[in-house]
Amino acid sequence: MLDAANLRSLLFVPANRPERITKALESEADGVIVDLEDAVPVDQKAEARQLLDNFLLANPDVEILVRINSIASPEFSQDLSLCARHAGIVGIMLPKAESSTEVEQVHVRSGKPVWPLIETAGGILGLTDIVSTEGVLRLSLGALDMTTDLALEAGSVGAEQILNHCRYQLVICSRAAGLPTPIESVVPDIGDLDGVGRVARSALEMGFGGMLCIHPRQLDPVHQAFLPNKEQLAWARRVLVEADLVSGAAFKLDGQMVDAPVIARARQVLARGGHE
Repeated sequence: MLDAANLRSLLFVPANRPERITKALESEADGVIVDLEDAVPVDQKAEARQLLDNFLLANPDVEILVRINSIASPEFSQDLSLCARHAGIVGIMLPKAESSTEVEQVHVRSGKPVWPLIETAGGILGLTDIVSTEGVLRLSLGALDMTTDLALEAGSVGAEQILNHCRYQLVICSRAAGLPTPIESVVPDIGDLDGVGRVARSALEMGFGGMLCIHPRQLDPVHQAFLPNKEQLAWARRVLVEADLVSGAAFKLDGQMVDAPVIARARQVLARGGHE
């Protein structure tokens, strides 16, 4: 079963290419999102739904997320009906989510957890209501659509400053609502693996816990970025060993004061490395 709170990588595959769904599920991705929205041409939406329906009927034991079309799309209701029919669809990514009403509608009508994709100014303004809505599981950032919606100069320093402000709000609102850490946006250049790694590391430093991917080649740099290195793991183990010896009292380690918040951070480091 998908461990939604600890997914580091979510790999998109288009619903109109069902052979890629199998390959994605066999990849190193922590989770797979079958896309009915941007990856599928408008004139192929109905066919894509049918292909996904056929795939799930033939593979009832798989677990996937599905990105449906937005609530403003004429495809929305049919996408939602498809998702409600299949137990293998364990979550719905709602693009351009902007309100608790939209999220609640998806959850109630499908019976599935909702992964709001925040891609607009309206989504940022609605965050405090969205995160408190029943059925919300984890937030994601859609930086490409956000750049367009805010009329930013793509790739510029100024655009990144604004997008970082959006990231900050996803992190704060997720934490305040007790949700898992949010998911970073895709990097569209599948050939720039160093760039993927840089974005993933920056996202980790800002409090994100995973990243959306559009190609299997992006998985390894994402996974490496979200894993603690040997030095960090060694530090965390030393902190916890010493904390056990002093029975919860504050102590010094390498000249630094260690108290409850630092001990909690050490536990987080080990958990990220799979050493709980």
